[in-house]
Amino acid sequence: MDQETLHNSMQKLTDVIVHDIFSPPVASRIYVYPSIAAYEVLASGSEEYKTLAGQLTDLKPIPSPKQENVSLPLASIKAFLTVGKALVFSADMIAEFEEELFNQIRKDGMNSKKFEASIAYGEEVAAHILKWASTDMYKESRTFSKYSITDSPNKWKPTPPDYKDGIEPHWSKMRILVLDSADQYRPKPPTPFDMMEGSPFHEELMEVYETGKRLNEERTEIAKFWDCNPYVSHHVGHAMLATKKITPGGHWIGITKIASKKAEADMLESAHAYALVSITLFDGFISCWDEKYNSLLVRPETLINEYIDDEWVPLLQTPPFPEYTSGHSVISGAASVMLTKLYGENFSFDDDTEMLYGLPMRSFTSFKQAADEAAISRLYGGIHYRPAIETGITQGRAVGKYLVENIKTNNNEID
Repeated sequence: MDQETLHNSMQKLTDVIVHDIFSPPVASRIYVYPSIAAYEVLASGSEEYKTLAGQLTDLKPIPSPKQENVSLPLASIKAFLTVGKALVFSADMIAEFEEELFNQIRKDGMNSKKFEASIAYGEEVAAHILKWASTDMYKESRTFSKYSITDSPNKWKPTPPDYKDGIEPHWSKMRILVLDSADQYRPKPPTPFDMMEGSPFHEELMEVYETGKRLNEERTEIAKFWDCNPYVSHHVGHAMLATKKITPGGHWIGITKIASKKAEADMLESAHAYALVSITLFDGFISCWDEKYNSLLVRPETLINEYIDDEWVPLLQTPPFPEYTSGHSVISGAASVMLTKLYGENFSFDDDTEMLYGLPMRSFTSFKQAADEAAISRLYGGIHYRPAIETGITQGRAVGKYLVENIKTNNNEID
C-alpha cells in the first residue's frame, strides 16, 4: 500500500462529492476531516512530521494503537474512508470501493491479525476525528434561517435559471481551524452601488457586460475550465437537465494530487499536502462566506438584465450566493500560497483535473499563475465584477500566508 492508494481514495471521495452535489463550502468540510485523519495516523509513526493536534481548534491527539501489529498506511486509509463515508450521502459508493480495496490487500497476503488490528485502529481514529467534527457547528447550522430577500437594488437576489435560495448564509459561524476569526481578513467594502452612467460601479458592471459580448476562444476556454459549479441546470422546453462538476476546492485538491505525483511524494508527504491544502480551503471558504453575507452584493446578471439588456446571459451559470468576494478567487489564492510553500515558487504542472468532465488540459508555470487564471475566469464567465476578483485573490493569499506561518507540521520548522 502506497501513495497511489491514497490518491485513489481521494479521487473516490471527489467522485462522491460530485455525485451528491455538495455546495463548495460543504465540500471543503468533506475534504478536510478525512484528510486530517489520514495524515494524523501516518504522522504518528514519523519523526519528521508533527501532529496537527493543538494547532487546529479543539483537535486533541489521536489515540495510540492498542496493538503493536498495526500497518499505519492501512489504518490511515481506513480512517480516511470511514470519515468520508460519514460525511456524504452516497456512503455505499465509498463502501464498495473500500471492500474491493481491502479484498485485494487480503489477496496480496497481509497477515490477518495485522489486517484486523490495522482496520480496528483506523476505525478508532475515525471515531476520534468524527467526534471532533461533530462540534464544528455544521449540524446546528442546518436549522438556521434562510437568507431573506430584500427590495434593495444593491442586495443579492436569486438568479436565473433556477432562482435558488442563497447557499450557506451562516457558513461564517463554522468553527475555524487556524484563523483567529472568520472576519480576520475581511476585505475593504465593494464599490458603492451607483447606477448613474459613468460612476465607478456602473463602469464595473459595463465591463462584465462588454467582456461577455466579446469573448474569444481562449477566454471562453479559461472560463469553462475553472467553472467548477457543482450543479449547472439546462432548460430545454419543459425539460430540465443537469451537469455535475467538481467544486473549486475539488479542483485544487486535484492540483494537489498532480503536484504530489510530479514531486514523487511518498504516502506521508502526499497525506501532508492533502491535509494542509484542505485546511486552507476550509478556512478560506469561511473567510470568503463571511464577506459574501456581510456585503450581500447583487450579481452582475441581475443588474444587466434589469437595466441594460434583458436577454443577456453570462457564459457561466451564476451560482446561488452573493457576489463579493469571489469564492474561487479567495480559495485559489489561499491554496496557491500553501502549495507554493510545499512544492516551490516555480513548480510547473499540467492540470488535467477537468478532463474527467470533458475539458482539455491546461499548463501552468506556477501555482500563482493558476490561481490568477482561476480568478480572472470569473470575469470572462460573467459572474463577478473585477473588484470581487482582485480583492478576493488578495484576501485568499492573506489567508494562505497566515496558515503557512501558523501551521508547523515539519519538525525542522518548529521554533
